[in-house]
Amino acid sequence: MTLPTTPAQTPSASAAGLWKPVLIRAAVASVFGLVTIFWGSPSVQVLAWAVGLYLLATAVSLWMSRALPVAVPVVVAIGGVGALVTQSDAGVALSALLALLVLGLLEVVHGLRKRDSLARDWLISGVFSVGTALALPFFIPLGAHALLGVAGGGAILTGVLWMLSGLTLRHDARTATQAPAQPAAPGASPEAVN
Repeated sequence: MTLPTTPAQTPSASAAGLWKPVLIRAAVASVFGLVTIFWGSPSVQVLAWAVGLYLLATAVSLWMSRALPVAVPVVVAIGGVGALVTQSDAGVALSALLALLVLGLLEVVHGLRKRDSLARDWLISGVFSVGTALALPFFIPLGAHALLGVAGGGAILTGVLWMLSGLTLRHDARTATQAPAQPAAPGASPEAVN
């Protein structure tokens, strides 16, 4: 296999350095999603702590990637703190709505504006976040279990998407760092090439 020869075909250094924060974000979303699946009858406190910690950890992973404006992880972190402080179904839902809506809209804009290796992933992730945010208010009357299910469903979709993206970026970064093998001259022994 030969490596691409034009700079437009090679993964950018910034994209190659994104695989770690992308995988961290995927892990955060996946763990939160799994918690929501296996928690049978969560209380309001469980809802507040789970959503609050999920949003705070997501904010940290967004800050690490530095792909979105600094305001995005700040708003997501404020949403996490809001969920922790309010400790009510409506407070958690509205805090998560604010955080996920801002995150999702800016991811969609980022995905439409940028032409990098993650543009499509930003777009899809943004749609998941906006969809989750807009669905949350309709489930407030149903309580903590329903809210955790909606938020967890969005997190699972996001986690799978970013897991695939992170692994792809990691693979592309490794492929780009490997030097292409020089072809052997006709009749030369393999030891002479090395």
